[in-house]
Amino acid sequence: MSEKKLPLGHGQMLELAHELPTPFYLYDEKAIIENARNFNKLFSWAPGFCNYFAVKACPNPTIMAALAKEGFGADCSSLPELILSEASGMTGQKIMFTSNDTPAEEFKAAYDMGAIINLDDITHIGTMEQILGTVPDTICFRYNPGPNRTGNAIIGNPVEAKYGVTEDQVVECYKIMKEKGVKHFGLHTMVASNELDGSYIVETARMLYNLVVRIKEEAGVRIEFIDMGGGIGIPYRPEQEAMDLQMVSDQMKALYDEIIVGSGLDPLKIVFECGRVMTGPYGYLVSKVLHVTEKYKEYVGLDASMANLMRPALYGAYHHITVLGKEKQEADHTYDVTGSLCENNDKFAIDRKLPEIKKDDVLVIHDAGAHGHSMGFNYNAKLRSAEYLLRQDGSVVMIRRAQTYDDYVSTLRFDGAPVEV
Repeated sequence: MSEKKLPLGHGQMLELAHELPTPFYLYDEKAIIENARNFNKLFSWAPGFCNYFAVKACPNPTIMAALAKEGFGADCSSLPELILSEASGMTGQKIMFTSNDTPAEEFKAAYDMGAIINLDDITHIGTMEQILGTVPDTICFRYNPGPNRTGNAIIGNPVEAKYGVTEDQVVECYKIMKEKGVKHFGLHTMVASNELDGSYIVETARMLYNLVVRIKEEAGVRIEFIDMGGGIGIPYRPEQEAMDLQMVSDQMKALYDEIIVGSGLDPLKIVFECGRVMTGPYGYLVSKVLHVTEKYKEYVGLDASMANLMRPALYGAYHHITVLGKEKQEADHTYDVTGSLCENNDKFAIDRKLPEIKKDDVLVIHDAGAHGHSMGFNYNAKLRSAEYLLRQDGSVVMIRRAQTYDDYVSTLRFDGAPVEV
């Protein structure tokens, strides 16, 4: 079981919800930093260990800067993410840039920043070289194991994935780059998303360790680091258990000693690209009830919508909900908890058992600290909400203001002026 805690007492949360315009996001700085330190400690045995925080999960520079101070790097896949990472103190090879149908200017920016470029396809070798006029000293390839692995329920079957070089291509990729003068090599994969079974991560390590040995034998290339990707999930449902990361670490080390040390390839740097597990449990979407209605079902209508948190509508994902001040009341009502978009799938919960809810009640949606605000959008001209950080000293500071109408229309042109080319 996973306990769904609030970052403040219920009374303090209610005060905050009445003081600040809802909806808003709240992040728990202390919990995020403690979690980051624990993650680093768990894998401290691994040579050169680093977690490259997946920027897409929570692209806020205040949070990223706090993680940078804990030694984290940044996992990026776009130019704005690269710029944001550098501004947050994650620079040079503390940035992993994973190519995915990449525009020329993004290859160039990653190279100019000194980031590690992680190529997604064998054809990207020539494309990158043409753009840069050279090859980087360090290069990494994303490996897709195809039928050799079964992807988990979220990420899908690797054979159907658009990502990565294939089993038949992977050794050739390293041969090509060795001939082109690349000096340092990495190996990356990403075959799971929001996974709670630790054995899946362990088997991914085994797969990469064995591939490191194969690349050395068949291409004569010494892999200096492996990137395990992300994929470590969080228990969104109270009845779920968090992944046993101590077990994962212990078994990865045992395999490292057996395969890597046993093959004379020690040291091999090990990195991850975890985002969800770093910030997910420590972010909360706070929203007020606008309406409680009875149609063919009972509905609770919030001032938040899937424009604020789209995971339930997009994936059918579960997010736990706390009704502030009613935590000890019996959950004897069945509601659909909805937003105000002109879409019937704009729902945070369907047939959810909750205490009786009244207009102006405050609901807290848990585990929204990753892939929450960052996946927001402006459909129906809904404006993006503010983000706040609960500091370690107990103060609350704004780390992103709410979007305004002027922000929303700032890129529009109302005068019909001709486009300048």
